[in-house]
Amino acid sequence: MAIQRGNAVGNAVGDPGVERLKADSVGLTGVVFMAVATAAPITAMTGNLPIVVGQGNGAGAPAAYVLATLVLTVFSVGYVAMARHITAAGAFYGYISHGLGRVVGMASGLLAVLAYIVFEAAVIGFFAYALRGLVAAQLGVELPWGWYAALGLLVIAVMAWFDLHLTARVLGVALVLEIAVLGAVALAVLFTGGGPDGIVGEALDPLNAFRGVHGTGTGGAGLGLFFAFCSWVGFESTAMYGEESRDPGRVVPRATLISVVGVGLLYVLVSWTIVSGNGVRHAVDVAGGLVPGKDGNSLFFDPLGAHLGGWAVTVFRWLVVSGSFACAMAFHQCAARYLYAIGREGFIHRALGRTHPRHGSPHVASLVQSVIAAALVAGFLVAGMDPYAHLYTLLALLGTMAILIVQTLCSFAVVGYFHVLGRHPGTGHWFRTLVAPLVGGVAMAGVVVLLVVNRDAAAGAAAGTLLFRLIPFLVIGTFLGGIGLALWMRARRPDRYARMGRIVLADAAERSDEAAPVVM
Repeated sequence: MAIQRGNAVGNAVGDPGVERLKADSVGLTGVVFMAVATAAPITAMTGNLPIVVGQGNGAGAPAAYVLATLVLTVFSVGYVAMARHITAAGAFYGYISHGLGRVVGMASGLLAVLAYIVFEAAVIGFFAYALRGLVAAQLGVELPWGWYAALGLLVIAVMAWFDLHLTARVLGVALVLEIAVLGAVALAVLFTGGGPDGIVGEALDPLNAFRGVHGTGTGGAGLGLFFAFCSWVGFESTAMYGEESRDPGRVVPRATLISVVGVGLLYVLVSWTIVSGNGVRHAVDVAGGLVPGKDGNSLFFDPLGAHLGGWAVTVFRWLVVSGSFACAMAFHQCAARYLYAIGREGFIHRALGRTHPRHGSPHVASLVQSVIAAALVAGFLVAGMDPYAHLYTLLALLGTMAILIVQTLCSFAVVGYFHVLGRHPGTGHWFRTLVAPLVGGVAMAGVVVLLVVNRDAAAGAAAGTLLFRLIPFLVIGTFLGGIGLALWMRARRPDRYARMGRIVLADAAERSDEAAPVVM
């Protein structure tokens, strides 16, 4: 499809022609694949579940995932209501600008940019760590982790240059394989009656989400709940692909709900069967590092090998690598679209808002993101830091803190948009656009508190580093910087200020009540 140019419409004042992303690049399935791949089920399970079991909720880990699924589904109700009317590559940036004003919108936009920029480098660290260990174990080849990180960054940069359809296909294959292997071990445990304690039904008791390891007191419950919630980071990226999807008013809301509920059901099933397959006490001891020769991965490897054989363990290990690569690539696409969204409105640099004349991809923003990610990885490499304990852990914490704050503001933006500003009264609803977003916003704020309270435990060995101590200041500084930029623009460049979060293109224009589709 030819790239349309110079057809900006909507609420912006004096919009010049802008270069748009390639429309109709991806359908509902593709958007779901992109969003779920960003959440990275196999990486989230192998990375987070051992912490939830060993240091958080113990055998009640599945209950933590049940609670997180319910809360994020409620959050998504309001998010979907906004998506029915607004489509923009900036997603949160555009939503918050419409609901809470341009000043908060710009501050949130910069926070989101910070989050997605560092997420790619963080996950590349995990990818390099996993691939280096696997190649050394199975092929006997020892290479510094920097070579594997460089390989991942290079392949992502090349693929992101092309049409989004290519990325969606690659992520789709990786995602199907991830879900297949996770589902296989879950079903094997269920069909064979579980481990030493059978199928542990009480693990799903919602009250266990608020109990610590071994079910005594609340110690560790907050840490477990935080890691359960952060297993979904990236699902909200559905909105970023609205301009490139077919019929964004329907695709984005449906893809969001499918992603949240689908990922939630998978996490609950896998965590429940992993605890059951290992046995309650053994699962907690293994995840907590109390069993000699075992680590968190043994939670998965032991039942997988027992039910399906050693070959399945080998496949699982390779899929952890491919899953982390897919996650890094999905985060790269998110970061590039945020940079593109801000660039096309004339902030940072207009060149970021350019699209490829043939592929319709945000190729300049994508290249800039690749350079930034490479610089971050190089900094950790030169400093002699570990790709997992430092690069992955520290940047993931920084990005998670930033994106959780933005998600919280987005919930309140829904209320502001429909009920304070009174936009689209035909769509406003006491539950969908008022109660659900308020509950979701308060719950997300609670998750931010859990992160702050448990940040030392979450950082592990990296808690003593300078970057760890700087994380809160980086987040607060970025937000205040966005506020300062917006206020300066309002006073000195009112034409640009009027454009903040307001550029929408042709089929992505803000929709009226009549034009907005009803999403079941």
